[in-house]
Amino acid sequence: MKRLTWLLCLLTGLVASAWVHADAAPSSHWKPDIDAFVAADKAHPPAPGGVLFIGSSSIHFWSSLAADFPGIPVINRGFGGSALPDSTYYADRIVWPYKPRVIVLYAGDNDMAEGASPAQVLASFQAFVARARQGVPGVPVVFVSIKPSMARVALWPQMKQANDLIRDWAATQKDVRFVDIAPVMLDAQGKPRAELFRDDGLHMLPAGYALWIAALKPVLAQYGFVTHVAAQ
Repeated sequence: MKRLTWLLCLLTGLVASAWVHADAAPSSHWKPDIDAFVAADKAHPPAPGGVLFIGSSSIHFWSSLAADFPGIPVINRGFGGSALPDSTYYADRIVWPYKPRVIVLYAGDNDMAEGASPAQVLASFQAFVARARQGVPGVPVVFVSIKPSMARVALWPQMKQANDLIRDWAATQKDVRFVDIAPVMLDAQGKPRAELFRDDGLHMLPAGYALWIAALKPVLAQYGFVTHVAAQ
């Protein structure tokens, strides 16, 4: 009984520390990125009610996003190198103002590279959902699973654990979706597919994004966002 109590206290402490981390102020390194987003919004305000893509470099480098989802109003607010708590902290500036009807989030990759545990990544995601919904009540949040990559293959077992935790939690929540892109990004031996990645082994080529597009289109369609090509 004492051992069980100790384990429960340890788990509670880990989750609590993750929540504190999720709410902490990020490095000032991100301020120029956020200021640039805000300036762009003032110059060309995005229409409310679209699909907000937010997160780290996999979102930031998705330069073909609008073309990949024709007919869907998309907003790209990825900032490369960011972790989950960064998007959470800046939600009042790069989430709330857009009043999105759906949020697509990719993050957690950098968190784990910086030493976060699977439990901390889960708690950070939970914090993001709560923070996003403070400004946009009930907004659906779609989490794209942490991807396997050659550059971080040593971390893949822990990343998979984080994905499993987020999948299980999302299944208990209303309008929190988990999109698992890992199976199609792994080869028959369970290794990351080299042809999907740039030379750095971390960032994706169009072939990698094509897999994400195929996985996300049916999910967005369930929320009324259906791609279409304008008639010629």
